[in-house]
Amino acid sequence: EVQLVESGGGLVQPGGSLRLSCAASGFTFSSYAMNWVRQAPGKGLEWVSAIDNGGGTTYYADSVKGRFTIVRDNAKSTLYLQMNSLKTEDTAVYYCTARRCTDGINYWGQGTQVTVSS
Repeated sequence: EVQLVESGGGLVQPGGSLRLSCAASGFTFSSYAMNWVRQAPGKGLEWVSAIDNGGGTTYYADSVKGRFTIVRDNAKSTLYLQMNSLKTEDTAVYYCTARRCTDGINYWGQGTQVTVSS
């Protein structure tokens, strides 16, 4: 069974930091590019960041560039998102997604809530 389980969300003050984790199982993790996508309350999905299957190439939305860092550990089948200098507008449910490079098949996790508030 394919599983993507996000964790690490919570309440943090503006300017604070948080690290999200996504534990993958049930598929060959190293064959998939990974993404973080978020959905703020009452808003649509917003792509946040991506990393290729080997971890050598990363991409970021302009809204998080310079503040967030995406990393993967293929040996542990885990994806991370280090979030620094958090802003209230970063408040959202963060989803981990996996996309197979060969055919585009993708999976989504259940999400983890991040709330940035003073």
